[in-house]
Amino acid sequence: MVSNNLTLRHPLGRLLGNNTEIIQEGGFGAILAYAGVGKTALLIQLAIYNLLNNKNVLHISLNDPVKKVGLWYKEVFRNIVSQLGISDQQQIFEEMLPHRFIMTFEVEGFSVPKLEERLTDLMEQNIFRPNVILIDGLPFEVSQEESLLKLKSFAQNHSLEVWFTVRIHKGEEPSGIPANFNSVEYLFEKLILIQPEGKGIQLKALKGGKSDSGVNELFIDPTTMLVTDL
Repeated sequence: MVSNNLTLRHPLGRLLGNNTEIIQEGGFGAILAYAGVGKTALLIQLAIYNLLNNKNVLHISLNDPVKKVGLWYKEVFRNIVSQLGISDQQQIFEEMLPHRFIMTFEVEGFSVPKLEERLTDLMEQNIFRPNVILIDGLPFEVSQEESLLKLKSFAQNHSLEVWFTVRIHKGEEPSGIPANFNSVEYLFEKLILIQPEGKGIQLKALKGGKSDSGVNELFIDPTTMLVTDL
């Protein structure tokens, strides 16, 4: 299949470990970076990677409306297929859409009980049953340990993989896990750092990456915001 060929060729697979099992069911992963460095773009590449592997993805945004998130997907997907020289772009994109569901919350109105309630409604009514949940914009400046413990239990009970974006603030050590994340780091199986390196942007697996040296040779193209090994 063209979609399988696309996932096999994309360098994101090297960072994530393999082509289908990114983190275990019930597991947590996080993308860490300064504001404006590419967390959402990488999160959407991660979503597309899962969609092309026939997984249902629930994208939860605490910052942007559904329409804006949808436009992000179109742009990122168009850049990916252009980068890899894939034809039949529209057909592949349309085949992915039934496997994606976008949900938005106001940051102040977001809570794990509310999320669980909406998820339960979706699943019990057979509207959408996710395999992967992406949460973009959860503020880790305040303690999230209690909420994450509840969500971890929910994810394990429903065999879900959950990914978050984590903002690193200026002045914090950019080469490791930020202080405001230390108290919950133990809940995560995989951590990916987006780190400016000179004029480029490098990806590093802080936790749960492959052991080969190639993991630390991946970058983000600042023009397309795509993962690249060049």
